[in-house]
Amino acid sequence: MKVFFDTRELYFLTQYLPVYRVLKARGVECAFALYENRPTQLAAAQRAIARLGLPAQWFPTKEAGLAWYLRERPDWVLFGNGYAYVAELPAETRTAMLYHGIGTKSDVYSPTLMEMDVRFIEGPHYARRLGELFPGAPLVAVGYAKVDPFFYPPAERPRLDLAALGLDPAKKTLLYAPTHMPSSFPKMDEQFPAHFADFNLLVKPHSLSFFGGKKKSHRRLMELWSRAPNVHVASFDEFDPLPYMASANLLISDESSVLFEFAALERPIVWCDFLWVHWTRRGPLAYRLRKRLDGSIDPYRAMAAHAPRYRDLRRLVEEELAQPQRFGAARRAAVSALVGPTDGKVSERIADHLVAHAGRPRERRALASRAT
Repeated sequence: MKVFFDTRELYFLTQYLPVYRVLKARGVECAFALYENRPTQLAAAQRAIARLGLPAQWFPTKEAGLAWYLRERPDWVLFGNGYAYVAELPAETRTAMLYHGIGTKSDVYSPTLMEMDVRFIEGPHYARRLGELFPGAPLVAVGYAKVDPFFYPPAERPRLDLAALGLDPAKKTLLYAPTHMPSSFPKMDEQFPAHFADFNLLVKPHSLSFFGGKKKSHRRLMELWSRAPNVHVASFDEFDPLPYMASANLLISDESSVLFEFAALERPIVWCDFLWVHWTRRGPLAYRLRKRLDGSIDPYRAMAAHAPRYRDLRRLVEEELAQPQRFGAARRAAVSALVGPTDGKVSERIADHLVAHAGRPRERRALASRAT
């Protein structure tokens, strides 16, 4: 049996690696297709893959990757996003959607994600919502594989060596992990490290913050903050946020799936409502932002303290650390609904399905969604 992982972006690996771990232990042949689509970050991506020791093939284009699939004819290809060439894959190759994130963005409901033989689903919120939008869709509820490592045996769980990063293990540690758009990053203060000098600050930018003209403000703050003695800014090849989450006492974030992933750790969160929005999503074009955000998860925004302005951060961080269970019940409800079971066995359930259904005839489909 052969299972391939289509890795268009490096951060897809956070969903794939727990499943790969299980399949490898079962003796399944696995490989990763990676793409040279970020030339400025290619060397860093290659370092990350080499560090992990993954069986990888690099391709200049998606078409070159497709040619490899046609030659190798795997039993399964797993995808973290839509794929334009599903219909051209070999007849015996089945496809699975293991979407790369959950949370506040509406693209989780895109019809292109439903063209696979199966879509693995996280919590019951998504099972219900996708079932309503795509009646009869091949949904398999398993949970969110990305958080499995939080529940591995203690010695195998992700973690950082704070002292090795030049930080003080005796201090409380804050993680700032914004998304790339819409983001609080450009509205953060240059003096963020000084304002929180009595804390360790871990800064985990989204991978897409590392390139593109629209993200210059992100990179300027990364470079500036990295000079502070109490700050570690993750590099592009440090793509996995789980070690950073596991090492933090509190999360500061915005419209990111990290919010719900961190909530699985039962630790406090400050949610930034001060967002920088590109002009193409402001004013008369604000409907584009509303369309991008998933209004159906609004009830779960109550799981965190909300900061309407940067100047509210310090007060809220202190309050949440003093009362870490103030939003505990709401966090647990959000995790149950959106993340699903947190038993560390999501990847086992995915592997069970892949093994049980390998070799069956494929069921290519293009489903039209109902009006949202």
